[in-house]
Amino acid sequence: MQEQHLFEYAVLRVVPHVEREEFINVGVIVYCAKQRYLKTLYHVDSSRLQAICPGIDAQEIASNLQAFQRISEGEADAGPIAQLDMPSRFRWLTATRSTVIQTSKVHPGFSRDASGTLNRLYRELVLLP
Repeated sequence: MQEQHLFEYAVLRVVPHVEREEFINVGVIVYCAKQRYLKTLYHVDSSRLQAICPGIDAQEIASNLQAFQRISEGEADAGPIAQLDMPSRFRWLTATRSTVIQTSKVHPGFSRDASGTLNRLYRELVLLP
């Protein structure tokens, strides 16, 4: 029987007007130390973004989210943060910030398969019907 492992995750959000506290979930980041797993999945739905912020640059949002993804995967050319160890990258990516792209609080859970958990959370929290 496969063992359950502690994992942590946060939801990536686009907050076009920080003062209004309206946001759209656009991604999920999952970290599991035991499985040596840190990945980000995201999806930018331009029409949803335009609904709460007409004129927002969805391409720029996607570019910034791609940077999140590249840092989480530790890509060599993704800058100095991407060269940190996995726990440090996760903590940096999920740090509280007042920018257009923010993360939720970090939530813990148990999982046998971090990749499967990431995909499930992504479907449930980002790709809403």
